[in-house]
Amino acid sequence: MTDPNRTERTQMAFARLLPKLFRGGQAFVGVEASLSSLDADTAATRPAGLPHSVAALVAHINWWNRWMLDIIEMGEAQPYPKHAADTWPAVSSEDWPRVKNEFYELLARIDPHAARPDLANPVNHEETIGELLADMALHTAHHFGQVVTVRQALGAWPPAGGGDTW
Repeated sequence: MTDPNRTERTQMAFARLLPKLFRGGQAFVGVEASLSSLDADTAATRPAGLPHSVAALVAHINWWNRWMLDIIEMGEAQPYPKHAADTWPAVSSEDWPRVKNEFYELLARIDPHAARPDLANPVNHEETIGELLADMALHTAHHFGQVVTVRQALGAWPPAGGGDTW
């Protein structure tokens, strides 16, 4: 038999951890710091030898976070995209303010889901709500590591607000 107190404590721990996984600031540089003091032209520049710009990475993160949030909020499975390229929208320097704002809007939509009592419920094929939230956090953290690398390659790191540079 499962200890209900243990289940509740586990859920509470996950609810506390999840926002940290999306925002960073402990295990990795926070998303706000990673995007701070980044002008539109720099955000849209793809460094030589690297496949994406910061703007392209954030637009891709937005695509997946929106897709997964829609599944969670509508409570129904969605088909996976036919091609990975479909999840990489074209972006330019003019798009950067919208892409950046959308990232923060999606992040705000995630917050209320962290403490849901139904995280173990399947919502997308066999994936549970909790698994989708964890996937979003890991995917976001993965690509924000790339954001830092792109900024380093462009000579735009650390940001004015600082970053982990020791």
